[in-house]
Amino acid sequence: MYELIKREGRAKRGVFHTVHGAIQTPVFMNVGTVAAIKGAVSTKDLEQIKCQVELSNTYHLHVRTGDKLIKEMGGLHRFMVWNRPILTDSGGFQVFSLAGLRKIKEEGVYFNSHIDGAKIFMGPEESMQIQSNLGSTIAMAFDECPPALAERTYVENSVARTTRWLERCKKEMKRLNLSEDTINQKQLLFGINQGAVYADIRIDHAKRISELELDGYAIGGLAVGETHEQMYYILEETVPHLPVDKPTYLMGVGTPANILEGVERGVDFFDCVYPSRNGRHGHLYTNHGKINLFNQKYEKDMRPIEEGCGCPACLRYSRAYIRHLLKAKEMLGMRLCVLHNLYFYNTMMEEIRDALDAGKFHSYKEKKLSGMKS
Repeated sequence: MYELIKREGRAKRGVFHTVHGAIQTPVFMNVGTVAAIKGAVSTKDLEQIKCQVELSNTYHLHVRTGDKLIKEMGGLHRFMVWNRPILTDSGGFQVFSLAGLRKIKEEGVYFNSHIDGAKIFMGPEESMQIQSNLGSTIAMAFDECPPALAERTYVENSVARTTRWLERCKKEMKRLNLSEDTINQKQLLFGINQGAVYADIRIDHAKRISELELDGYAIGGLAVGETHEQMYYILEETVPHLPVDKPTYLMGVGTPANILEGVERGVDFFDCVYPSRNGRHGHLYTNHGKINLFNQKYEKDMRPIEEGCGCPACLRYSRAYIRHLLKAKEMLGMRLCVLHNLYFYNTMMEEIRDALDAGKFHSYKEKKLSGMKS
């Protein structure tokens, strides 16, 4: 159940109650594609850096290790030793990214594994079954993610099929949640709004899926080729047509600035690989902008990555030492950088919630954006 606490303009401050605990929103979900955050980050680390929700990938866990084995192990929470909420995506984005290996039909998608080339079929029912085997807190509906700049007729047909798939997902999830051997019989289902950069298609789709009374609603198919301005415009046009009393999730977005702009437009949930991916390459987020630890000017810099930061890296180590680890290709260097970046994101979300509680989100946003440009 989603509890809307207050609003500031379109920005929402809420709590989403789940079987695995309450999620304070707005929230950034930490991406652990194959049930682990890349960069040697453990679930114990995630607790220490204020992660509320971990996100894992349906497709990747299906092809490597296998959802049936994970179900045998007691489900994803038990398998990875994490007792807080987990969201699993549906595999739909992998269908988008594996464009050269797929064939989309009404029944679902036929494609080849990126690992060994094995033939795979995934449709709405299969995606729900895999996610049910994983036992995640929140399952995402199976959709097609058309390219942001795709031709209009293609997008219209794709969105219509995604709606039909969503109805099948809802029906299958209801069946699975009534099954005695289901790990999480209170698994929640989020539908996904698509429509590329066509505002009218997005709005029509938002209205249609809102009628299905799902547990939450995502906006997919952004940050895949369009400009930031186009993305913000689509959010402004689309979000008002999704239920205000349900969480809204902007998939795969983004930078700290993207998140601040998204919150202002009514988004509750975010996820992105940026903090972990950039961290593994020595690119670190601070309140004064991004820094690249590979730059020589940090060679003798004995300050922490950011003064006043409470992450495990900043509390103990210097920029010079972490730079040395990265240059020496020691895993610890990547690990410390990823921990810092995720802590930065999770702390920013905490600050956003505090600002909304105080009715000062707009001034917080302007100050945060201004500081990161300095």
